[in-house]
Amino acid sequence: MFGEYDIKKEICEIGRRVYQNGFVAANDGNISVRISENEVLCTPTGVSKGFMTPDMICKVDLDGKVLSASGGHKPSSEVKMHLRVYKQRKDVKSVVHAHPPYATSFAIAGIPLVQPIMPEAVISLGCVPIAEYGTPSTEEIPDAVEKYLDNYNAVLLENHGALSWGDSLMGAYFKMEGLEFYAKLLAISKQIGGPNELPENQVKRLIDLRKNYGLTEVHPGMRCYGGACSTEPQKAAVTSQEADISQIVSEVTRRVIEQMK
Repeated sequence: MFGEYDIKKEICEIGRRVYQNGFVAANDGNISVRISENEVLCTPTGVSKGFMTPDMICKVDLDGKVLSASGGHKPSSEVKMHLRVYKQRKDVKSVVHAHPPYATSFAIAGIPLVQPIMPEAVISLGCVPIAEYGTPSTEEIPDAVEKYLDNYNAVLLENHGALSWGDSLMGAYFKMEGLEFYAKLLAISKQIGGPNELPENQVKRLIDLRKNYGLTEVHPGMRCYGGACSTEPQKAAVTSQEADISQIVSEVTRRVIEQMK
């Protein structure tokens, strides 16, 4: 059984990995671990994740009230995202927020990660939707993320970064690492001819394998693949654009016919 100090040391170790892997720059990103029903350890604001020490880690309750903080450190203002996850997902023990370059590039481009291109990503992560843009440090991001919490274990944050969660700190971090690797492979494969997606029957077999690995966390499953994941707003926008173009074409056609009479 780990004590609080041990968990704080683990948070610092994951912070170093996040920083060294280039998933954050400067003081970006934040990490948290739920240690009881109403207590959460979280990283401080204004401190590089690569240079944290256990004494810098803060403790808050699920409403964001500071329970303990030392040396003038304050909890990250973006802990609101983490707390929303904990409130809605009782099984979640840890949340990681970072700005991994490839995954964040997909978030900036408005492209959800929904293509089944490698077995490991299908089994462990599934597809990853995009939560609509919200102003950092406000309730806008938690509100945007909330709709995806029941069915996924990671989301892209539009024009911002990524958020992952899991039943342990290492599990939440590995989802972030796997998410970035998936995004990197997808980006590279698009540059050299386009990804060869796994067929639906193979995707189903991979999802069925999850129980053999003892993976019990929420997984988007088959309903996500095929481009249906988090694309409804984007599809609506395209439909509206197509409608405008159709109206323009109709009007031009009408005027041309009028002139020909």
